[in-house]
Amino acid sequence: MDAAAAANVEATAVGTVSWLSDEVSSIVVQVYQRQYRWDIGGCEQLLADIRAVADADAGQRHFIASILSTQGDSADGELVLIDGQQRITTLMLLVAALQHAVRDHDPELAAELSRVLLRRDDPGRTKLRPHAAWADVFESVVLDRRRAGDAQRTSRFDDNYAFFRSQIRPDEAARIWRGLRRLEHVAITLGPHAGAQQIFESLNSTGAPLRDHELIHNYVLMGLSHAQQLEIEESFWLPIEDNAGESIGDFWRQYLVLRTGREVTVSGGRGVYDAFRQEFPRLDLETLRSRAVEWRAYSEVYRVVRDPARAASPALAQQLEYLNVFGRAMYPLTMRLYRGLLQGEFGEEPLVRRLEHLQALLLRRTLVGVPTERLVARLCRALWEGENALDHAIARISPSDERVRVAVKYGDLPHPRYVLGRLAGLDSVDDLDIEHIAPVAPSDDWSGDGIRAWADYGEDEQNSLRVLAGTLGNLTLLEEPLAERALDRSFLEKRRLYLASRIPFTAATAERNRWDTAAISARTEELTAHLVALWRRPEVTAIDDDGLTPILDAVRRRGWPSGWEREYSYVEFRGEHWEVHDVRALFNRIFARLWAEDRAVVLAYSDRRGGPVYEGQSWNGQWDVLDDTHSLYMGWDSSYMLSAVQGVLEEADLAAEVFLKYSYIGDAMR
Repeated sequence: MDAAAAANVEATAVGTVSWLSDEVSSIVVQVYQRQYRWDIGGCEQLLADIRAVADADAGQRHFIASILSTQGDSADGELVLIDGQQRITTLMLLVAALQHAVRDHDPELAAELSRVLLRRDDPGRTKLRPHAAWADVFESVVLDRRRAGDAQRTSRFDDNYAFFRSQIRPDEAARIWRGLRRLEHVAITLGPHAGAQQIFESLNSTGAPLRDHELIHNYVLMGLSHAQQLEIEESFWLPIEDNAGESIGDFWRQYLVLRTGREVTVSGGRGVYDAFRQEFPRLDLETLRSRAVEWRAYSEVYRVVRDPARAASPALAQQLEYLNVFGRAMYPLTMRLYRGLLQGEFGEEPLVRRLEHLQALLLRRTLVGVPTERLVARLCRALWEGENALDHAIARISPSDERVRVAVKYGDLPHPRYVLGRLAGLDSVDDLDIEHIAPVAPSDDWSGDGIRAWADYGEDEQNSLRVLAGTLGNLTLLEEPLAERALDRSFLEKRRLYLASRIPFTAATAERNRWDTAAISARTEELTAHLVALWRRPEVTAIDDDGLTPILDAVRRRGWPSGWEREYSYVEFRGEHWEVHDVRALFNRIFARLWAEDRAVVLAYSDRRGGPVYEGQSWNGQWDVLDDTHSLYMGWDSSYMLSAVQGVLEEADLAAEVFLKYSYIGDAMR
């Protein structure tokens, strides 16, 4: 950039609160700016960051990126926001909530906060001037001048202010204020000849956005000295990257699932990074060193799980290869189990048995057509309670032998090389092909008995054979040279080739004189008996309804997405059937029920979390009365409500007894 251009752009690192208090008369949001849209999740993260930096060493600061503005037309220090409206608006709502919480008992702090909020030349107006379409709503919140008719009004300003107000106790005000004063940003001020749009696009569009693992890397190292960064990088981060390779983002997701016992969302936003920060909100050097030892150890296990040839024994390598047939769904639990072996918690035989159970779980559920995703967090939680609890949890969600027999008889066989290879007792099927005894698309002269040609079969008989072509009874393994010769042959011609096979159940097929639906059915029955014995589930209690989702595995959604009113078909609460179809109704009913049955648990949870139960109704919004002195605040978004439901049920030790049944709309939303 040449000297003339540089003179039109001034960038300075500043303390955000000082910048707002001392140097800005008013901040104007341009007409073209988008509507304010921060949700409760963003507010919760901001408040967590402020608390974390408040508790850190005095020299620590929290950077909130850049604020881009230009001088306004007036001569009173007015700034026009080009980029940063969302952050500044949210900070103003937080400062307003803090000011209202302390104004009655700490007038000195309240006055300092007012300097952030109010204009110097007109203390009856807010310093931030939003778009005219919603300026009145914003000012009524910040100035606490809402009319009686505004009590049931809904807006992001109202909701986010109410959230901050609920989270800030008067005795915490000094801590929050300390954290606010440690916020920093780069103030970029444009001169009259600067290209505002071009600079805005450069700040927001140039380069690819940071990925989750890159954000984690920055978060881990930020705030360390150069020497400390080198230590962590060389001792821990580089080995983790070497072990995980290109799948490092997946490693962090799998690790966080096994550590937290919660599913980690990867689609949209920064789910893995956000989960990491929530799990590790503070990482001073000593804590970081301790945590990094675990991260590195699990990255070594992750490498083995992805590349089973590195396993401790051939038997374990074989089991991990088998499990990888089903993808990475069970990696968190597999990693935890394998590390248990390395740490001497159990021997190889128990580990092999549990890897077999996991394969049985996945194969059985795949066979009967029920989902295999969103199971592993539940199983990780069970393992925390002990190995018997894990066996119990696997058994409860593994379909029964009866269901498997029906599914195998009429459904296409999934993972046929894996299934047939294991049924045949083979360590490898690399030189074998999958052989359809009755072809998927027979030629007109194909025959199953040497008498009638395919063209002479009736329509029903043809359709029946087509339907059964991919089932267990019609599939076998055949050596590649034999499979090439068997291609398009009729059954009686194939028998000679089958007899030459080293695979016992392939050679046995040659004993039949004809191949039809009856033969397929008989062979299916024979092989299914071996299948349910080989992939057996632990012998414990009856299975669950496979369509139920444990409450801790329910999907959190930001805001109120389309369809939220009909997300659930029903809720199972400790064996009771509730006709509850949305998270708002669930939130209300759970808290009302627990309030009636175990009030102390609800109060303990609410006091620790800062809501949603309060004495009285301290601000405008949507409330439900619990008793004469306590009310339940109902104004937060769906994600926060579900989080509160999960949290209070865990507090009450009831989470394992509450399940959701998603509706078809809820399934589509997932």
